[in-house]
Amino acid sequence: MPHINLPKEFPGIRSLFMFRPETAAPLNHLVQTLLHNPHPSLSAGERELIATYVSGLNTCKYCCSIHGAIAQHQLGNNAQIVKQVLDNPDTAPISSKLKALLKIAAKVQSGGKNVIASDIDLARNEGATDIEIHDTVLIAAAFCMYNRYVDGLATWQPDDAALYDKMGEQRAREGYLTAPFKVTEVTDTINS
Repeated sequence: MPHINLPKEFPGIRSLFMFRPETAAPLNHLVQTLLHNPHPSLSAGERELIATYVSGLNTCKYCCSIHGAIAQHQLGNNAQIVKQVLDNPDTAPISSKLKALLKIAAKVQSGGKNVIASDIDLARNEGATDIEIHDTVLIAAAFCMYNRYVDGLATWQPDDAALYDKMGEQRAREGYLTAPFKVTEVTDTINS
């Protein structure tokens, strides 16, 4: 049960955005820029995987589930790759560069000062550019904030994988600046 009176028809961070639209706008713009807008070299799916991985490390069910679903749709509807990254990025079928960036993301998740020069050197040796390293750190830091926002107010986090899949499909297609589905709209679509 949420710690504050949130709109019941929106799960996770969406309920917080509906509760306080003034703070939702800059947070949505940030995530749109980090995860959805064109990037010089990281695909939207790779950036979503970073957000998913950090959310998994933070045990934020909602963010891990929704961003995992978005990543799945961004990566050609490949749910297996998302599961493999969450299980062990070192053995997942992703590039060595993305593996090195995920190591940096994990260090950021445990504390920003845990990122050391050898982590950056490893990423650079795998071909990572300064913007990729920068954006990985920013995605990881931002998702620590988003995860704590969602869990710190005990938002409602559904258990229905089909619901996350449908919401993930919409976000993968439309980005973060469009209106969210109400849960009833999503479940009506799933059941039809």
